[in-house]
Amino acid sequence: MQQIRFLCQEAPVADIDYEAEYNNRARVPEHPEIFARWTRDAELFRAEALKSGRAELGMSYGDTPRQYFDLFLPAAGEDAPLAIFIHGGWWRSLDPSFYSHVARGPNARGVGVAVVGYDLCPNVSIAEIIEQMRRACAFLWQRFGRRMLVCGHSAGGHLSAAMVGTDWASLYPKAPADLIPAGYSISGVFDLAPLVGISVNQDLRLDAAKARDMSPAFWPVQSGRSFDAVVGGLESSEFKRQSRLIAQTWQQAGAKTRYEEIAGTNHFTVIELLADPQSALTARVAALAQQIKR
Repeated sequence: MQQIRFLCQEAPVADIDYEAEYNNRARVPEHPEIFARWTRDAELFRAEALKSGRAELGMSYGDTPRQYFDLFLPAAGEDAPLAIFIHGGWWRSLDPSFYSHVARGPNARGVGVAVVGYDLCPNVSIAEIIEQMRRACAFLWQRFGRRMLVCGHSAGGHLSAAMVGTDWASLYPKAPADLIPAGYSISGVFDLAPLVGISVNQDLRLDAAKARDMSPAFWPVQSGRSFDAVVGGLESSEFKRQSRLIAQTWQQAGAKTRYEEIAGTNHFTVIELLADPQSALTARVAALAQQIKR
């Protein structure tokens, strides 16, 4: 994994086929088999965690059914460092039950994981989802009384960056100003401008101004924050650009950023490394969580 330094900001290219660049299901035709594997592995992990008394499922943090989290604790229990995992699905599909197994790797390395859900577009906007994630973070702080690492996949990577870029002191004065001091994004999207003209925007309902406002790559970030932007080596040039972009712009603002391409992985298989306690990805996530002091 490398730290990067950039001298100039990358920008979208006008003649790129954004529909093709961002259509990961078309780029990975075997995605139904991958999703079936996630469903199976997630169900097996939930059963194991429940049997050992290390899981709390369906914990509500908000006033709609999708505003809940599933908590998976390591052997150390609630005294362990805590990471929040935010799922993907273009802000419009999936839920925490698809991703329970991503807690396996961090749990084995002594880190608790809260897999968090949220309402979906078009029923709500991306701005509303960001607010829901902030409430989830505040809720978990009230319960555990500690700062947390936030990590996420795809749309969840975007939401992870939004949490690191949040001015917590202005929203929740009783919480630490650095409630979320570090984030780890897997295949995230941080510049939403390219999404305005593609089919996914039927549900996202972005215009140019909203896309800019919802793009964490262009938000101010406090000096000293930490953010890793990881992407699969087999992903599109746009997904790689997205992660390089936030690493560049936030590093120039004083954050500690890292960019990495995981060789041989696509948009969907890259996330499976988090379920492996021995993977370098899991080791990095666990190290970040353990570095965060109460």
